[in-house]
Formats: sequence, C-alpha cells, structure tokens
Amino acid sequence: MTNPTDTGARTGPAPAPAGKGLRGGSVGLLASVTLGLSSVAPAYSIAVTLGFVTLTVGNLAPAALLLGFLPVLLTAFAFRELNRVMPDCGTTFVWTTRAFGPVTGWLAGGWVPTCATLIAMTALSQVGAGYLLHLLGLNSLADSGTAVTVTAVLLLAVVTSIAYRGLQLAASVQYVLLGLQLLALLGFGVTAFGRAGAAAPSLAWLNPFAFDGLGSLAEAVLLCLFIYWGWDALITANEETRDGDRVSGQAAVISTVVLLGTYLFTAFAAISFAGTGTDGIGLGNPDNAADVLSTLAPPVLGTALAKAMQLAVCISAVSALLTCLVGSSRSTLSMASHGALPSALARIHPRHRTPAFGTLCFGAAAACLLVLLTLVSGDFLGDAILCVGLLIACYYGTTALACVWHFRKGLLDSPRDLLLRGVLPLVGGALMLAAFARSAHDMYDPAYGSTSFHGIGGVFLLGAGSIAAGALAVAVVRTRFRRFFRDGRTSVADPALTVTEPTLTKD
Repeated sequence: MTNPTDTGARTGPAPAPAGKGLRGGSVGLLASVTLGLSSVAPAYSIAVTLGFVTLTVGNLAPAALLLGFLPVLLTAFAFRELNRVMPDCGTTFVWTTRAFGPVTGWLAGGWVPTCATLIAMTALSQVGAGYLLHLLGLNSLADSGTAVTVTAVLLLAVVTSIAYRGLQLAASVQYVLLGLQLLALLGFGVTAFGRAGAAAPSLAWLNPFAFDGLGSLAEAVLLCLFIYWGWDALITANEETRDGDRVSGQAAVISTVVLLGTYLFTAFAAISFAGTGTDGIGLGNPDNAADVLSTLAPPVLGTALAKAMQLAVCISAVSALLTCLVGSSRSTLSMASHGALPSALARIHPRHRTPAFGTLCFGAAAACLLVLLTLVSGDFLGDAILCVGLLIACYYGTTALACVWHFRKGLLDSPRDLLLRGVLPLVGGALMLAAFARSAHDMYDPAYGSTSFHGIGGVFLLGAGSIAAGALAVAVVRTRFRRFFRDGRTSVADPALTVTEPTLTKD
C-alpha cells in the first residue's frame, strides 16, 4: 500500500508518492549520473589506488585500469537490463531474489552489499576527517587517532542529516562536490602534461599483452575493481527518478564510461610527469603509494593550489559518504517493504519522502563500526577496508548471473537480448567471480594486509567472515520473516507494506 498524503506539512502536500512512499520524479538523468559518480569518489579513489597499481605493473597502470573496467561495464549492462523490468530501489536484493530465491537474494543481494558499504563508509569518513583537519591547519589533531575519529563521526552526522532531508537536496549538494572534484583532476592533468620534462604519453601504456605474468595482471585488475565500485548506488534512486526504469540504467552505463575517461586521463598525466621510478616523486616509490595526488600536487600545481587538490580528495570522500547513505537506506527500505527486514526500516518521512528511520540507523551503524574498528586496532581497520574487494566481486558477479538466469527463456528472441541480457552479463559475472576466487586465494596469505590469525590473513577472515556471518544471519531471520522466505521468488513481486512516520510539525 502507499502512504497517505501528508496534510500537515507546512509547505503543502507532497507530490503523489511512488510505490513505497518515496518522492517520485525527483531527479533526472544528470542528477542520476552525478549520484553515481559521487558514490565512487573519483578523486579519492584514484589518489589511493594509482600508486599501488603502478607498484604492481609500472607504466602499464592505464592498461590495468582499462582491463579492470571491462567486468564493471559488462556488469553495468546487467544492472541496466534488470532495472528495465524491475525498477525497484532494492536493486540487487530484488533481482537476485527473483532469479535465485530469497536465501541468495537476502545474503548476496542484501547482506553483502550492506557490509561492503558500511566498511567503505568507515574509510571514507576517516579519510575525509583527516584531510579536513589538515586543510584547517590542525596538523597535530590530524595525527591523533582520537581527534580523527571524533571528526569522522561528526562528518557522518552532517551527511546523515542531508540524506535525511531528501534526494533533491542530496543531488544539489553533489553537483557542487562532484564539479569541484572533476575540475581539480582536470587542472592537475592539464598542468602535469604541460610541465617541463614531462614525458609524452604512449599508447604502449594501454597494451594488455605487455604484462609480465598473470599474477601481476590479476592483482592490478583487482585493485582497479575497487576504484570503479559504487556507481550502482544511483540505481537505488530509480523509484525517485523520472522514467526510472529507463534513465537509471542509462545513467549506470554513462557513469562508468565517465569514470574510465577520468581515471585514464589522470593516470597518463601522473605517469608522464613523475614516471615510475622508485625514488623521489616516482610512482614506483612505495612511500608515495598511499596518496599519489598529495605527493604530486605540490610540484605540479605549486604549494597554494596543492591545497585545492587536498580539498578535492576531502570533498570526494564526503561526497561518496553521502551517496552511500542515500543508496543503502533505500536498499533496506526495499527489504523491509518486501517483508525481509523489520517494518520500522520502511518508515517514510511525511514531508521529505525519505526512508528517515533507515537513514538514521545506517548513519549510526557506520559511526559505531568506525569507533569499534578504531578501538580494536588501526591495522584492523585497514584490513577491513581491503576486504571490500572480495564483497564487491561477490555481489556484482551474482547480480550479473541473475540477469542471465532471469532472462534465459527469451535470450533467443532477438540478437539484442542475446547480447545485452545473455552474453555480456555472463562474461561479466564470470570475470567477477574469477576475481572473487583470486582475491580469496591472495587474501588467505597471512602476509596479505597487516593482520593474521593462526596463519590465515586477517583480510581473508574479515571478508569471508562477513559472508559467513551473513549465512548465520539468514538462519536467524528466516525464523522471523517466514512469509518472505516461504513465498520464494514471488515474494518480491509487490511490496508487502509501507510505513509512514506520523506527521511532523518541525523539520
């Protein structure tokens, strides 16, 4: 059922709500693309990943970026086709449930992406807080773990309040934040190419056959997989997007292509200016790997403008944090409305038409996880972030295969259906699951990451442990939500319920 019209809001009645009470028609194609790009945090992602990719494959980093993009693009086609026929804000949860049943849907489509997002939010809030303190000249506080954690929790509170107030406000904020990021990366790249001594870019840097071996190629591609992750958050806004069944899918493909162009441009510029040497500002210097943009910005842009690059990375992290909250609260809204989570998570704010309770819960959960991981160990938090790649490959791969399985009976209806609903998603899913297997193998090594337990890598334990914990959670929740797990694939055909908060008199 839908929500009653909000007659008590001071600004007048809201537009007719969508199926779950969200404000339909709030955003268009440009806003959807912006949300997708913002969720990936392009400035932050390239800053913290390019150095490690270069350490692995040298000046073939652009080729690794290109190869890492391939499974992401193929998966984006799967998301687009599934969204055409099932434009539900639950996205992967709904699609994998319809294809493979409620157990797989709840675990691989709901639990796994939620865990990945929560862990990523701890990293984003921490990075944003550190950069913010440096920008304010509070370097002593930026070196204090306690001060960074407190600032990160405050950032989470701010972005939670923005997400709480609605998608239109979030999209408006994201226009500014994303524009600043892309402008900073463009300025950095153009200036780097124009600096004296910069090498001319070479097409050989894109040669996929020049890698020394499969091991280095796989490691680099897995690293690149992380920097493309997050664009799917835009599809969770499909019920609030004009022509969401069509526009959200288009935005998914457009955002991934824009990301590829942005990353390749920045990588070519950085390698041309700094090279891949192991000394000084060279990208092969391990001391530079954790944040290549902070290292290269001063010699490229000068000390004053280097602050602008720091601001871009800070903005990038905060921007992604906001989109994570917008997307995740809508995923849990869908799960609750289909009877797979407590009905409280389906409550819609009567004025803002947002999943208000779910947004607050998700923001609080991210803050609690950040504090918990920080108290356990700084190294533990770092390993938690590294395990996200395993979770990404798991649910992306499962969703791509769900596309093939859902459309299997009609794949021969036309060449288009065979290609876009069959061949491309199948290849994308296979590549993602291969990345999952390779990641699990590498992460099992106790030398992978910073922690280990009884000869097993801490990163593997966190990643595999998250999935195992999800399997245990399924065993518990299926006793509570019997109807969802009993009705199988048909249980997500229509929302089971939608709950509205009581009319509010104040914002």
